[in-house]
Amino acid sequence: QVQLVESGGGLVQPGGSLRLSCAASGSIFNIYVMGWFRHAPDKQRELVAHITSGGDTNYSDSVKGRFTISRDNAKNTVYLQMNSLNPEDTAVYYCHLYGRGITGTTNYWGQGTQVTVSS
Repeated sequence: QVQLVESGGGLVQPGGSLRLSCAASGSIFNIYVMGWFRHAPDKQRELVAHITSGGDTNYSDSVKGRFTISRDNAKNTVYLQMNSLNPEDTAVYYCHLYGRGITGTTNYWGQGTQVTVSS
């Protein structure tokens, strides 16, 4: 089993910052990609950002220049620094991992952490 434990969500005012963390544990042998998706009410789930094991990154256009994804391979942990938050960033943020575990190469998901941007 592979577990993804997220932390760092919460309530923040517009213009504020939050930092999300996601630590992977369990029977994971190779982690190829880690990242974050989000799901807002009445919207489809969307990719926010992801980072490969080699450090290549990809961002949604809506967060470029405001969010930064990073990764600590030794700790199997991915971080999402979110700056200049606005109400449109309100969503449940899900950690995502694509890697090889006992059952093969597949996608793994965290439970989600709520981010609310409101005054």
